[in-house]
Amino acid sequence: MPELKEEMKVLVVGGGGREHAILEALSRSPYRPELFVTPGNPGMRDLAQVLPGDVMDFEGILETCKAEQIDFVVVSPDNPLCGGLVDYLEEEGFPCFGPIKKAARLEGSKAFAKAFMKEHGIPTASYEVFDSVAEAKAYIENMSEEDFPRVLKADGLALGKGVSICPDQSTALEDLKLIMEDHKFGTSGDKVVIEEFMTGPEVSLLCLSDGKDYKVLLSSMDHKAVGEGNVGPNTGGMGVVAPNPYLTKDLENQVVRTILEPTIRGMAKAGTPFKGCLFLGLMLTAEGPKVIEYNARFGDPEAEAILPMLKSDLLALLVACRKGNLADFEAEFYDGVSLTLMLCSEGYPGSYEKGKVIHFAPEFTEKLDRGQIHLYHSGTAWNEEQKAFVTNGGRVLAINARGKDLDEARALTYGSALEVCFDGVFYRQDIGLMAYPDK
Repeated sequence: MPELKEEMKVLVVGGGGREHAILEALSRSPYRPELFVTPGNPGMRDLAQVLPGDVMDFEGILETCKAEQIDFVVVSPDNPLCGGLVDYLEEEGFPCFGPIKKAARLEGSKAFAKAFMKEHGIPTASYEVFDSVAEAKAYIENMSEEDFPRVLKADGLALGKGVSICPDQSTALEDLKLIMEDHKFGTSGDKVVIEEFMTGPEVSLLCLSDGKDYKVLLSSMDHKAVGEGNVGPNTGGMGVVAPNPYLTKDLENQVVRTILEPTIRGMAKAGTPFKGCLFLGLMLTAEGPKVIEYNARFGDPEAEAILPMLKSDLLALLVACRKGNLADFEAEFYDGVSLTLMLCSEGYPGSYEKGKVIHFAPEFTEKLDRGQIHLYHSGTAWNEEQKAFVTNGGRVLAINARGKDLDEARALTYGSALEVCFDGVFYRQDIGLMAYPDK
């Protein structure tokens, strides 16, 4: 069982902006943990020892834990969680934050999640599941024009891109072919979920759970589409605002009563208690809040907006989730609005070039040093010859700022974005405006 102690050694598994935000929050702990990250990225070097590796190399991660005498492991990304890294490390004596493989199925299989919600009376969209191309095709062909739009989802993990909204029958058949016949998402598309299209404001709600108790974190609104006004293909997330004003206290209480508590009880009853960060992707429909999807980890880029607002000790909260004493702790947040903007490579979410040199203006660095803004490296590398960070992904950097209101947070975030430059950089100009339409 992990024990909170001074200078405990903590390993974070993952390498993107979410893990950078987790490391930064952990670094604020009064316990002064010694931080490690694998595989990490060069932008994390000021916070942690960046160790080479692969999130799916379980044996390699175990060897790292042994070599560095790690006290506690934070498993962050979906693939190793759904693949059973927590189970593997715990069996070897290394306590972890994150759900076991059977609990992570809430994210790893949309068909499992939908069946779970149906069994426990948790509100979600009506749906059908198919593992036969012919049967799924026949189902779509039997639909009338009034049945659309419909949502097609690859059953398994697909880097946040396995969901398509189909406005008509021909689009649904095309997307079905891409998923099940062309195997666009590999084996994740061997099974598909076809479900009702819901309308209403979207809410991301992250909750910590120790298997029986929970702490609700800040609500937020992700902006998934690549273009302003939510047009264009979905991405991993173009920006986030927190809190989400659509989720009033009354609605949050309803979510807790009808969704969060039944989920935690149901997983415990099944003998697979959920210990970790439970992400509720919600739609606030005319009939009330409904689940779009579960995730079994901190959202990305939600973490990059929520964790900078956390006043409480993240390390203490994560250890409490593992020990089962989360009820003894509080999760407190700063007032105001937090806004995170993703700076992306030209061509994303399609193909894009890497290796573009990133330039930071002196004014930007001064804001970082003063703590006015936060910078999280998502897809960067270090070019030793040029002594500079270069682009190494579609979503390159996340800039976060908080303010007393949306206007202040937007002004600081977008003003700072103008002080970062690389060839082909682009970002959405409307982050936060959908959550605060009067702005």
